[in-house]
Amino acid sequence: MNRAGRLAGLLRWTSLRLRLVAVFAAVALTAAVSVSGIAYWLNRDAVLTRAQNSALNDFRDSLQRNAASLPVNPTCQSLGDAARQIGGPGTYQVVLLATAPDGSPCAEVSDQDVFTMSDVPASLQKVVNIVHKEDHAYHLHWERISLQGHPYLVAGARINGDGPTGYMLKSLDAERKDLNSLAWSLGIATLLALIGAALLAQAAGSAVLRPVRRLGEAAQRLGEGHLDTRLKVTGTDELAEMSRTFNNAAEALENRVAELSAREAASRRFVADMSHELRTPLTAITAVTDVLEDEAEALDPMIAPAVRLVVSETRRLNELVETLMEVTRFDAGTAKLRVDEVDVADMLIACMDARAWLDSVELDAPRGVLATLDPRRLDVIMANLIGNALKHGGSPVEVTLRAEGGDDGEAEGGDDGEIVIAVTDHGPGIPEDVLPHVFDRFYKADASRARSEGSGLGLSIALENAHIHGGGITAGNAPHGGAVFTLRLPRRPRTTAPEDPQ
Repeated sequence: MNRAGRLAGLLRWTSLRLRLVAVFAAVALTAAVSVSGIAYWLNRDAVLTRAQNSALNDFRDSLQRNAASLPVNPTCQSLGDAARQIGGPGTYQVVLLATAPDGSPCAEVSDQDVFTMSDVPASLQKVVNIVHKEDHAYHLHWERISLQGHPYLVAGARINGDGPTGYMLKSLDAERKDLNSLAWSLGIATLLALIGAALLAQAAGSAVLRPVRRLGEAAQRLGEGHLDTRLKVTGTDELAEMSRTFNNAAEALENRVAELSAREAASRRFVADMSHELRTPLTAITAVTDVLEDEAEALDPMIAPAVRLVVSETRRLNELVETLMEVTRFDAGTAKLRVDEVDVADMLIACMDARAWLDSVELDAPRGVLATLDPRRLDVIMANLIGNALKHGGSPVEVTLRAEGGDDGEAEGGDDGEIVIAVTDHGPGIPEDVLPHVFDRFYKADASRARSEGSGLGLSIALENAHIHGGGITAGNAPHGGAVFTLRLPRRPRTTAPEDPQ
């Protein structure tokens, strides 16, 4: 795949497809985290409650079996024996408190290194030391604490009101490991759900975006002029309905374009046929007007102005017919170049000399600028540009020629590059709202210039002649306010086929 294809794929991936994946992933992550959190807290509560109840029940039973038979003021030795019988390394550790026969307090532990009274929270001691009624004997109070980073369950109870007091310390490390394993399992399940959601989103995105991509490609082909482009319709869902709508629109567009093309072709044929039909009578009329023009001085003074008007309008009609025929050749694509290598400066001088413009135009055209072009079409272009400048602009009219580019890097003498001819007048210039339309067909000058007596086709034909050479014409305003038309033509035209017969 080329760089453009990869870039297009990346752009597609970072747009709708990515948003689709992100939405699926967000929904899956939210659902998985919620379910995992609820499951974790439910299981945590169940595990801790089960371990806590088991330890507390066992501690209560052990107190009843081993400590309830002790006298009210047991000896420290008997209290220690009872503590070691109740607690042990495999279950929990115990501290028993009582008052010795001599009235001194006695505290015995099952394991001095693991559990002492200093490990019992003061809040628990306070609650346990409250004197309970007889029906509340062996009432256990408990708390969950953390010692040196490890979780423990600590509980306490007073036996028979004034009997010994017992405290228990139960490790919850095993339960924490189980809960950690559960958390890891739920985390892995959440990750797998997230990956599954992303894959599902990718599959759904492909299923949704594939028809959309085909629709985009079809629309692009339709925009390129392939009006017979159609989409394959499968199914009855919204995407299928969209494809049917596109096909209907494309068919209607194709029919409409065909209808307009047929009308345009008919119009072109009408103009071409009309122009050809007018040429024969115009040839005869032109011959008669030439004779009348020669005899105008000998005619009656009352008739002479009418004769001169007929001669002038006949010439204008003849020029209009020739212009319309030229337009039809451009529209039909039959206009060809008949090129020759010429000195452009000589061509400019010949164009202006044939129309007696040499005294009205300031020409800056160095000789030796050679180009291969159609002399007749260059003459048509320059006649229109210079004629418009003289008719609508202000004096002086300046025509400059220069060459740009070339193999040798100089302005003259190169085989490549282009020639640039600028026609500048010193009139009021072209209004900004007129500039986009100066090359439109049948467009006349606005009120800032003198009203044109032409057909409005001159600049359009000049532009077409420039295009057939592979060049172009631009219109603008000079800093001093006059209009500037710039013609650019390549020194070697793209088309060198012989011109069609006229």
